[in-house]
Amino acid sequence: VRFICGTQDLHKQLEATISRFLGTEDTILYPSCFDANAGLFEAILGPDDVVISDELNHASIIDGIRLCKARRLRFKHMDMADLEQQLKVAREVSSGIKLVVTDGVFSMDGDIAPLREIQALARQYGAHTCVDDCHATGFVGPTGRGTPEACGLHGQVDIVNSTLGKALGGATGGFTSGRADVIALLRQRARPYLFSNTLAPSVAGASLKVFELLEQSDEMRARLVANTQQFRRAVTAHGFNVPVGDHPIVPIMLGDAALASRMASELLDEGVYVIGFSYPVVPKGKARIRVQLSAAHEPSHIDA
Repeated sequence: VRFICGTQDLHKQLEATISRFLGTEDTILYPSCFDANAGLFEAILGPDDVVISDELNHASIIDGIRLCKARRLRFKHMDMADLEQQLKVAREVSSGIKLVVTDGVFSMDGDIAPLREIQALARQYGAHTCVDDCHATGFVGPTGRGTPEACGLHGQVDIVNSTLGKALGGATGGFTSGRADVIALLRQRARPYLFSNTLAPSVAGASLKVFELLEQSDEMRARLVANTQQFRRAVTAHGFNVPVGDHPIVPIMLGDAALASRMASELLDEGVYVIGFSYPVVPKGKARIRVQLSAAHEPSHIDA
């Protein structure tokens, strides 16, 4: 546990590195981003506050919000008119903290939240912003600093939750990064931080090296962008239904759950590892296989 005997120099160095990378004041580490979301809302929001969440936010955000006593409002997926309506409701029912929460990138469709518009509306109505950037940290944005950077808001979002276990390669680990006063409060009140094991030092050390690589070179991020563009062009040209976008998460929409499962199985027989998604993970009638491109792919892998 961090506050007993689980804090090493590596943890402090990693928190400082993440803060510098994201342009924030401070950072707190967790064993996972699920833990970061579980610890955030209960610690900073009370019964006089309001949290406003995109209806398609990740399950960990939903579960984290359920743990807090704040009033909960939802807005339609990436619908700014509905977000403004919910902000008006929040202003009428509460004089406390108002927090707008969204995924930076939504994991099932790879669509990117309109953070600039969300931030503008939040500021207009006196609300704060929180972004779960698990599917963006390390590769989205001109230098891989995530959705805020991609939307011209680097260092301006109040709270950023993210993971060390996806693009950053650690397989585990998460964090909350943001204002120093928020992080200080979390160190005193976030239950997953106070009552769970510390991030493994080996993961902390490896993550420090990953951030060093990201700050030294853009090669891997640029290769991922090229691979994503190549794959999206190819599958679209072959007539598959692929939502418009530029994220390495590429859903191929099939509609039928049995078809998605069978297609994923047959692709695995060909040496291609993809997963079929169907209800209740995605809405009924929206079954798909989800392809995830990597910087490790070569153009020949994609052509094959």
